[in-house]
Amino acid sequence: METSRRTVLASAAAVGLTAAGTGTSYASPSPGRTPTKELFGKLADGTKVYRWSLANGGTRMKVLSYGGIVQSLELPDRHGRYTNVSLGYDTIEAYVAGTTFFGALIGRYGNRIAKGRFTLDGKTHQLSVNDGENSLHGGAKGFNTRVWDVEPFAGSTGVGLVLRYVSVDGEMGYPGTLRVKVTYTLTARGDWRIDYAATTDKATVVNLTNHTYYNLGGEGSGGIYDHELTLAAARFTPTDSGLIPTGELAKVAGTPFDFRRAKTVGEDIRVSHEQLVTAKGFDHNWVLDKGITNRPESFATLRDPDSGRTLRIATTEPGVQFYSGNFLDGTLTGPSRRTYRQGDGLCLETQHFPDSPNQPKFPSTVLRPGETYRSSTVHSFSAH
Repeated sequence: METSRRTVLASAAAVGLTAAGTGTSYASPSPGRTPTKELFGKLADGTKVYRWSLANGGTRMKVLSYGGIVQSLELPDRHGRYTNVSLGYDTIEAYVAGTTFFGALIGRYGNRIAKGRFTLDGKTHQLSVNDGENSLHGGAKGFNTRVWDVEPFAGSTGVGLVLRYVSVDGEMGYPGTLRVKVTYTLTARGDWRIDYAATTDKATVVNLTNHTYYNLGGEGSGGIYDHELTLAAARFTPTDSGLIPTGELAKVAGTPFDFRRAKTVGEDIRVSHEQLVTAKGFDHNWVLDKGITNRPESFATLRDPDSGRTLRIATTEPGVQFYSGNFLDGTLTGPSRRTYRQGDGLCLETQHFPDSPNQPKFPSTVLRPGETYRSSTVHSFSAH
């Protein structure tokens, strides 16, 4: 057994955990318990919002019925000390008023659609516009603002939540009634798996993702520029001034966008590169080398050297939006009672490419009756 594992095991034993696998991820000594819920707050119309707590394999999570929001994700460091590594709020009022999508399920369409408009089967659809002249993350009242039906489970695959929402025909301008099922699972190894599924009764476009902001040093602990990031992507999609892809699949080689070998997020973020200036940092889609796959395949590693916490992500999706928290401006306060400033968290949103409905060279996001949209992403955690 490696010395680093002995340290983690000793600390984990104090909280009733045992290590398993290749070195530093955790497995529960017994099957996980069914998630529990508590009242988190009420919306203005009196609708109750619940918070679900679940834990398995050394990972702890709290999820809201509002927006499917991951309000807290607690992980141990190399010494077994837990902290919340996701940005968020401690009241429902803050989530309702917020515009940052902290921890939320995103749909119908993750990322941007140019001018909030697309044509499908000869018909043009005008969507809700909420980002300048563009539509972002499903519009003004996307899935992040909806109260989801939540059903807990505990079984051989792990513990988790099944979240369901029916988006009616015409909601935010999208055609077709879309029936959505999203499953959050914490496995015995402590992995957080997200499985998305959706069906429609009319041709439509779908691109679902999750918008958790990570700071592996801990929520409210400061910036993420010293986090080390690796992305298995030789190309990215440059954008115009509105952050809409130009259609080019540009090579990352020789640019600040090359994360094929681990480097810190902050190493090149201040380089005078047109794309970085436009987005005030990284806010782009990387074209994953693996492409679309039937099963989740690894593409990203994020590590905080100080705590030793490491996040590895695998997905079936062809792209990831890496956003370095450029628009956090010090006006928002998290549960730590500290304000969030530029670079205090980052997102790695697995996805089809932005504006795919208007970009014929990009992978299609069209869903038709009789088909089932499916997408899966797995987040694996360790500390060393």
